[in-house]
Amino acid sequence: MDHFEKDLVDALKDIVKAGNWQCVGDKSKYKSPCTKFYSDDGEHIVLVHTEDDKFWAMDSSCPHEGGPLEQGDIEDLGNGKLALICPWHYFDFSLETGSSSSGLQNQVYDVRVLDGKVYINTQSTLSHCPIPVTKITHKGSLPMELNSSENTLCAWATKILHTPDPQEKVSLTKMVQENWNSGKITETGEANPPAHPCRKDNLTVVEPGKIKRGKGGTLASRIALLHSLANIEQWAIDLSWDVIARFSTFRLSSGEPLPHQFFDDYVKVAGDEAKHYQLLEQRIMELGSFFGALPVHNGLWQSATDTSHDILARLAIVHMVHEARGLDVHPQTLSRFASQGDTSSVKVLEVIYADEITHVAAGLRWFTYICSHEGRDSLKTFHELVKLHFKGFLKPPFNTEGRKTAGMTEEWYVPLVKPSSLQKTS
Repeated sequence: MDHFEKDLVDALKDIVKAGNWQCVGDKSKYKSPCTKFYSDDGEHIVLVHTEDDKFWAMDSSCPHEGGPLEQGDIEDLGNGKLALICPWHYFDFSLETGSSSSGLQNQVYDVRVLDGKVYINTQSTLSHCPIPVTKITHKGSLPMELNSSENTLCAWATKILHTPDPQEKVSLTKMVQENWNSGKITETGEANPPAHPCRKDNLTVVEPGKIKRGKGGTLASRIALLHSLANIEQWAIDLSWDVIARFSTFRLSSGEPLPHQFFDDYVKVAGDEAKHYQLLEQRIMELGSFFGALPVHNGLWQSATDTSHDILARLAIVHMVHEARGLDVHPQTLSRFASQGDTSSVKVLEVIYADEITHVAAGLRWFTYICSHEGRDSLKTFHELVKLHFKGFLKPPFNTEGRKTAGMTEEWYVPLVKPSSLQKTS
């Protein structure tokens, strides 16, 4: 009899395996409404446990703009049908079908509870923790292998800088951000970042002045402008990881290292820039093109090279001058897309703008932190470094409101404007 029961159990296990049913543990473990499972193929899943003690599962990434559905609320839409609400733009997705009143469709998975255990029907391998990328190798890049001896923030930052494919750069950035925030990466470490990040061979790189950004008046012009912004965001990802890796060993005049919060801030900035690139690339594809279809420039990295020796110069030029300039051009860029009725692109630009304000604030915060701890006048030091490392004057118009929200009042930038320009705008 015991032999018969063992054979039956083995046979049932074979049926479960053949049917792609994966046991994700005891039902009693899932007291929270939403639990995220990481998948080996990147298509992560959220398991939903409703108040009526039923289980549902769907892709955890909102098909609209990739919002984290595992952070969403469960709501009754009024017809007795429950839906998971995306926390980013409040799109609803039926737990039963994955359909949305917006017209979007999310992938759903069958869920069964048997003998107190929960099973999800999927071909992917699921885990409660992110599944590390075991090996990603590209021409001109380093092998992406994770082991305990190099699981430091700076080691991963350097690996990302060596990754030429922007989609892999985004994926690695998100993984490292999540591992750093969750405590799976605990050490800052040390590393030697490359002098120049890797890029795909099929990109056509030209001088910055030869890029045609477009004015948004035609479809081709809007694509060109979005393509230019996507290129900037890819560089912005690298700039965030470079400031982490390059200045991890920086010490204040007192001998103290940079606080943990500095690295927290720039890991977040890197994650934001990765999100921005992903949103822009998706929008470019929706408009019938792709990233790499047009020439790009590497002007931003020249500023990184020029300031690679001095953290204050880096914060001043890259994270306070260039990032703030992004705030300045936002209103005009937004109006160009809005005038053409391109609401989807407008939504992307609004997400980017809100994040960029916090990036300028981070640059300002750490610039003033270092200056104050070294007994230096922040404003005077900023003006001196900009005159030394930035070519020419700062040019109006300025987004005074956006800059002020970031903490950058006029005393920071007005003295760096050409006097004749001030007379024209007054």
